[in-house]
Amino acid sequence: MSAPSLANYITKRPWLKRWMMPLANWYADAAGYRKLGLRADDLIPEESDTVLLALKRLPPKEAYDRVFRLRRAFQCSLAHQLLPKDQQTKPEDDYAYLSPIIKEIEAESRERDDLEAMVVSKRKKAAEDH
Repeated sequence: MSAPSLANYITKRPWLKRWMMPLANWYADAAGYRKLGLRADDLIPEESDTVLLALKRLPPKEAYDRVFRLRRAFQCSLAHQLLPKDQQTKPEDDYAYLSPIIKEIEAESRERDDLEAMVVSKRKKAAEDH
């Protein structure tokens, strides 16, 4: 899931963020997923175990809404139509709901790997040191 990203670099520099935001908004609008009622996190492929686990951790309402959005977008795609303007996803409604869970799972996985790789050795007795 994690790919190289300049997002942290850009968001830490206000001047660069101000310069990039119009471009980012244009790109998100040009991508067309909002016109089908989808959010950016709806486009994350479900092929990895991490994403599948994140989907299981979603609250029931959010999981239901996600399935509804995907089915509605599929129907629109089959009919070669876009949703009416009032049903399209607005930029303020397009927030990350799955990405934070995926990051949390990846952090847990790294921590688990670190703990499994840890080598525990027995201390020498104090009497042997003197």
